[in-house]
Amino acid sequence: MSIPRILIIAGSDSGGGAGIQADIRTVTMLGGHATTAITAITAQNTLGVTGIHPIPVDMVLAQIDAVTSDIGCDAVKIGMIGSADIANAVADRLEALDCPIVFDPVMIATSGSVLADPATIAAFERLMTLASVVTPNLPELEALGGRQAVLSYGGHLAEKGGHKEGPTIVDQLYAPKDRLVMEIEAERIDTPDTHGTGCTFAAALATGLGSGLSIGDAFIQAVRFVRLAILNAPGLGEGHGPVGHALGMVPFDVIDGEEEDDA
Repeated sequence: MSIPRILIIAGSDSGGGAGIQADIRTVTMLGGHATTAITAITAQNTLGVTGIHPIPVDMVLAQIDAVTSDIGCDAVKIGMIGSADIANAVADRLEALDCPIVFDPVMIATSGSVLADPATIAAFERLMTLASVVTPNLPELEALGGRQAVLSYGGHLAEKGGHKEGPTIVDQLYAPKDRLVMEIEAERIDTPDTHGTGCTFAAALATGLGSGLSIGDAFIQAVRFVRLAILNAPGLGEGHGPVGHALGMVPFDVIDGEEEDDA
């Protein structure tokens, strides 16, 4: 196939800023074809989440089976998982797939709304075991036990620095055994319009891996895409507005980074 096929397993954001909606736009803008397995429907806008309805487990699996049996899959992006039962069922299915898996352990929305209960977070262990890369923000990383705990599952860790205070943001890519592969430092963009950045980053990373990029090059592309999306935010809503994805193809080699080693 000449176009990377990216399976997105995530929730729907009715405000269009994050979740499946942001993932599809990201994959499309980076030249891929997005297929989906929706895990939950949310009622939300830039001010917060007002309702969550998990999709039944058998329907989540039916979506995965339908697209993988026909269209195929070059990489998987996992976002909001919906429930512990869904997490375990998805892990069962993904064990049979031979492709990179990017797991974004969504717990709390940009607005502060809780998107995963303790039982669901506990079930993340199986998904981290399968993941090629885990992409938590700093509060999520802390909830998962820290850097060494996540790396102990055998995959890479993309440690996003947006939640740290200061004028710059440092995003870091780690390999197992706590080996720093790469870090990218950039000036912080002062804006409230960051809704969907985590979803966008993970989807961009999955698209890069599905396209055949190395993990380092896919990481660079994902960081670059998110920064451009923030700069292109359309300014919608009264709260944390969505980033803007309509910015064309983004080459992976247009941002400077501190490359320590090759993955």
